[in-house]
Amino acid sequence: MAIRRVVALSAVLLLLCSPVGFGQDERAARQQLDTLGQEIESLSQRLSATGQARDSAERELQAVETELAQTHQRLDELQQQRRQLDDEMNQLHRHRDRLETERAGQYAALAQQLAALYRLGPTPQLKLLLNQSDPAELDRMQAYLNRLNQARQRRLADIARLDTALADTQTELDERQTQLDALSEELEAQSALLAQRTLERRSVVTTLDDRYGSEADRLADLNQSREQAEQQLRAIQAELARLSEPTPTTHITRTQGDLPWPVQGSITADFQRRSGMHYNGIVIQASEGTAVTAVHTGRVVFADWMRGFGNLLIIDHGDQIMTLYAHLQQFSARPGQQVSRGDEIGRVGNSGGQAGSALYFEVRRGGEPINPQRWIARR
Repeated sequence: MAIRRVVALSAVLLLLCSPVGFGQDERAARQQLDTLGQEIESLSQRLSATGQARDSAERELQAVETELAQTHQRLDELQQQRRQLDDEMNQLHRHRDRLETERAGQYAALAQQLAALYRLGPTPQLKLLLNQSDPAELDRMQAYLNRLNQARQRRLADIARLDTALADTQTELDERQTQLDALSEELEAQSALLAQRTLERRSVVTTLDDRYGSEADRLADLNQSREQAEQQLRAIQAELARLSEPTPTTHITRTQGDLPWPVQGSITADFQRRSGMHYNGIVIQASEGTAVTAVHTGRVVFADWMRGFGNLLIIDHGDQIMTLYAHLQQFSARPGQQVSRGDEIGRVGNSGGQAGSALYFEVRRGGEPINPQRWIARR
């Protein structure tokens, strides 16, 4: 499970937030780090079954939506790498243009020097000795010839340096082009995989929908999944509360009623609506792929697929306050990562077998859901 990735990062973060830090006894710090690591490892093992589905169809949905999220993330990484490579190649092209301009200038200056020497004839020093009777004039002319010769040598050295720099730049450009070609091939492969996984998901969702005799049966099953998920979420809260070093306060309670929306959109389901599906949060409709942002500073404690929620990310803000972001297309933050208000943590999706794209958002205190609309700012 992805929750196990929390171990190393969370241990370090908890250590930094604990009283033991720099300037303390190194052995004591290491012991505390080991203790925290063991606690979080134990927590990870106890929560390892969190995302398990109940039957083969749901397990298949979990598998395909998990792979879809990973494919989306990989595509984002590849696109970022491609943009970086494009920027590097543009910089190299500009650098090459500057070098070629500089080299052309050096060639032009060298041509002027050679033209001056040509006008003096093939043996200018001998002519000076034969034609000049004034020793002072002879010295001046000799000094001029020496400077001209030195300047020519410098020009030739600069041209050689520029030739080497241009060759190196071209080598780098060739290497970047090779990387870009390989990246383009992987992008095509990942795009094809994404299309395949999308079709697979559609087939699985159809299979799941076909097993319901009526809409009432479907809602009853969804509510049952949510009830089971409630128990798991409370278990996560309880296990986090047992850690010897809880998340430090982020003073989130001071921002009640002024938190930013995690995504802009219209609310299509209110908190604890009694008709149809029972929600412990709100559903915000938004386009698939829209960035979802953290509403407040905190630490990611869960980022994985969970029955009833699809791809679910949980942030612990301290003071027993957690925010939940569900039905994500993909994750942009990992367990153990510190996030700040406004940081992207995922993308809007329809995971969990949802028909349309939307974000499900919850706020919990001590594991119990509270109305998110009392925390986010009014519009």
